[in-house]
Amino acid sequence: MEQNGGSFLAVRRLSGHHHPSPADVVSGSTAWIGRGFSCVCVQRRDSDARISFDLTPIQEECLQRLQNRIEVPYDSQNREHQEALKALWHASFPGTELLGLVSDQWKEMGWQGKDPSTDFRGGGFISLENLLYFAKNYPKSFEELLCKQNGDRALWEYPFAVAGVNITFMLIQMLDLQAAKPRSLIGAVFLNLLIENDRAFDILYCITFKLMDRKWLEMHATYMDFNDCY
Repeated sequence: MEQNGGSFLAVRRLSGHHHPSPADVVSGSTAWIGRGFSCVCVQRRDSDARISFDLTPIQEECLQRLQNRIEVPYDSQNREHQEALKALWHASFPGTELLGLVSDQWKEMGWQGKDPSTDFRGGGFISLENLLYFAKNYPKSFEELLCKQNGDRALWEYPFAVAGVNITFMLIQMLDLQAAKPRSLIGAVFLNLLIENDRAFDILYCITFKLMDRKWLEMHATYMDFNDCY
């Protein structure tokens, strides 16, 4: 994964026959996240659904910090949140003036209406942080997904920004991050990654977004298939 300027490469293929492609592996300084999840992210086994793990003080602290982020709702009146939303626009469309936090321009990014704040209800402020982290740290890959530059695209594509919020929500549920401690193997693996890097959730988000887009292309999906890509 090339940070601050390059595209990144995502986790291994989900199909049975492995043929390396730009979305198959993670490279660079964040490769440990791909390695850590490659053994558990393809499938969740029923036997792993509810497993109890005791946490060390360091694990508890790391999990609590992430949970504190997850619990913050997006507040359209909060100056910090407003500035983050503006920063996302400028990272997405550099050189294009934003007319306002409520504007039809936001539809160009894949928000459902002219007020993005109404789409953050499912993901909270962390979903905006995830999008902004992606845009700032992996701008090439972010632009490729935002502008749908790769692959044979449908006439009616998935809404980029709404997809990003959905991915945040999906990861929180899949990793059971609102529980007091991990109750599945995949949650325990993620917590170990979080100890190594407190931005592990943001990095995993970027990888997952890339994988979702690849699945979209493999399915030859259209807008009506949007919910089937998660």
